[in-house]
Amino acid sequence: MKLTKNMAKLISKILKFLLRRLVIVVVLIVLQLIWMTYVFIVLGEYSKVIQVVFQIFSLVVAIYIVNKEENPAYKLAWIIPILLFPVFGGLLYLILGDKQPAKKLRICLEESISETQFLLGQDYGVMEHLEKADYQVATQAKYITHYGGYPIYENSNAKYYPSGESMFDDLLDALKSAKHYIFMEFFIVSQGYMWDTILEILKERVNQGVEVRFMYDDVGSLTMLPFKYYQKLESYGIKCISFNHFVPFISAVMNTRDHRKITVIDGNIGFSGGFNLADEYINEKVKYGHWKDTGVMIKGEAVWNLTLMFLVTWNASLNSFEDYDKYHPRHYSVDKIRPDGYILPYGDSPLDNKPVGKNVYLNMINQAQKYIYINTPYLIINDELKNALCLAVQRGVDVRIITPGIPDKKLVYKVTRSYYEILINEGVKIYEYTPGFIHAKNFVCDDKVATVGTINLDYRSLYLHFECGVYIYQTSAIKDIKNDFLKTITLSKEITQVDVMHGKFRGWTEAILRVFSPLL
Repeated sequence: MKLTKNMAKLISKILKFLLRRLVIVVVLIVLQLIWMTYVFIVLGEYSKVIQVVFQIFSLVVAIYIVNKEENPAYKLAWIIPILLFPVFGGLLYLILGDKQPAKKLRICLEESISETQFLLGQDYGVMEHLEKADYQVATQAKYITHYGGYPIYENSNAKYYPSGESMFDDLLDALKSAKHYIFMEFFIVSQGYMWDTILEILKERVNQGVEVRFMYDDVGSLTMLPFKYYQKLESYGIKCISFNHFVPFISAVMNTRDHRKITVIDGNIGFSGGFNLADEYINEKVKYGHWKDTGVMIKGEAVWNLTLMFLVTWNASLNSFEDYDKYHPRHYSVDKIRPDGYILPYGDSPLDNKPVGKNVYLNMINQAQKYIYINTPYLIINDELKNALCLAVQRGVDVRIITPGIPDKKLVYKVTRSYYEILINEGVKIYEYTPGFIHAKNFVCDDKVATVGTINLDYRSLYLHFECGVYIYQTSAIKDIKNDFLKTITLSKEITQVDVMHGKFRGWTEAILRVFSPLL
């Protein structure tokens, strides 16, 4: 009898596992790959003519890739498998190689963006003040405004959080204070203490007449949330979208993910940074040692950028239009704030050929005069960024980078460490956060500028995903960001030339992974 019960429990667990959405998705994709490979092999064996046609087609595709205005690393990552598998390599690129989102979503996003441009005009008085204060910083702001579409503000302030847990209480208080609307957009949502606590507040605010909209990425939360979880939130009165709903078919469309982390309360308070809504981000759950993350709270006019950033994505996802201006904070009473420096929340989209996030980082490195300190969970950089870091050192700039001591993705960690040797040999100082995993994405430079956001130093963040960041100048938060970096160094191990010479930092595995890193 006992044996029967144990067997029943085992069968139940197996069935529960097999019926998980992730397992079903993986099985379906694997079956598609097997079928495609089988079809190509059969066709090739059936007719030499067909085989030659496929090979010629792959050659044409390879030539097309070489001449395409594209990141060289991404080109190489595709040309090698095409040449290795000429029979079906070209067709595989057509299926998976396009980095653009689905055509329908792309058109809707472009229309939604165009509808909001008149609401994001730059105050010329602010830009004039900035030019007088620091012309170099003004050129960075002009770049972001022109290519990212978001202006810089004076009448705002920013508070920096050195960890997810230090931010959590303020986030909860801000959500509880909402009188008109709450907008939240996250890559990962996982059921647990953090999300359950927030959800109870959202439900309470809805019952008090507050409009609550919530958006999560379907792939980011694939293993964290039940299938069609948005329906459950809608049953509570929370408007919800699962962004770019994942379909288990091999397609490049699934590459485009919403990696942003945005919270807006009444248009007057905004949060952003590296933290998602899962317990490890506030160290309620230990996953990879101590989880080091960062974020910022913005108050004032600059929150408007985050508000529109959210609404554009929301309405594009629903293919809808609304009066954006009704969410402008001027319509609501707000406590007076103390302005502190210049603040520019900005977004990056895979829709265009302008990698704004990468170029913000690149400009900061190139403009650094004394120091530039960087936190990043992944260090997978192209030659442009690598050369900029090395040239900064050669100019006499103190360049320091902190990466994780405990990785969340072992293969990506191998690629990250493969860049250590050349950077350290050039004088870049690299540290690994010994207590655990560092998920922060911070740049701070010369005690005057910094950016905190969602943008990793890897190909996906820089080219494929929807991302956001907060660029700040002459705010008190800059000192806090710098001090937090220096404190984090004391908890980290510096990687030396001796380490890279005798450790497992460069090998054939790392070399191969670097070639294909844009596809990881």
